[in-house]
Amino acid sequence: MDVVLTGTGSPLPDPHRAGPSTLVKAGDTHVLVDAGRGVVMRLAGAGSLPAWLSAVLVTHLHSDHVCALNDVITTHWIMSGGNATLQVYGPPGIERFVERQLGALEADIGYRLAHHDALVNGPRVAVTELEAGATLEIGGVRVVAAATDHAPVRPTLGYRLTHEGRSAAVVGDTVPCDGVDQLASEADAYVQTVIRKDLVELSPNEMFRDILDYHSGVVEAAQTAARVGAKRLVLTHMVPAPAAEQYPEWIELAAAHYGGEVIIGDDLTTISL
Repeated sequence: MDVVLTGTGSPLPDPHRAGPSTLVKAGDTHVLVDAGRGVVMRLAGAGSLPAWLSAVLVTHLHSDHVCALNDVITTHWIMSGGNATLQVYGPPGIERFVERQLGALEADIGYRLAHHDALVNGPRVAVTELEAGATLEIGGVRVVAAATDHAPVRPTLGYRLTHEGRSAAVVGDTVPCDGVDQLASEADAYVQTVIRKDLVELSPNEMFRDILDYHSGVVEAAQTAARVGAKRLVLTHMVPAPAAEQYPEWIELAAAHYGGEVIIGDDLTTISL
């Protein structure tokens, strides 16, 4: 099983980092977690395409995590010739979100149906809203959902994906909580969005400092990984995004609290489990 960081960015535009998303590949099963800006291009770079996705899992409805879902839907529709259904899973509210995305695409869908005789229907999207504790099977990958804590964003979910004895926890935006502990316990890879709280605190921008209260810091993520026995800690959605020469500083900060492997990623960083 491979975990590919298809987007390591945040709401802050970055020419080198797509918006938050993570691809989990287990044989022919490709599962995308979140769909931040630029995700379709990053999927291509990861050796995947929307038409090959077995499912999309959404952690929450913050715009930076879902703003490119319409691109995934449209590209999946066109590349499959309208003959495949895209499976989308997420917390309550995701069904309404997808309905509105399809509404926004109404003109485009009409143009393409009028132009291509091979297309006889619009995008087929099957949406399933999940509650904490839900389990499902996607092409031989077992998925468990658990509640995370990103208040006032509610509800939010993280996911644990398991295939042939290997597991990856992809938990999205959250502070440490019981749900994260459950998902990341002894996971082969624990993928956590993180901020550098020490740096964010220095900002004079009040709205920027607001992110302090609902994201895990590097230290907190490392403490979680140590507490639950995760084998690897993978840092993504880093704020403020570090340059490559700053990576050792971030890793050192985590390593002070966690003895396992710490991975800090560029887009398309791949962790083979």
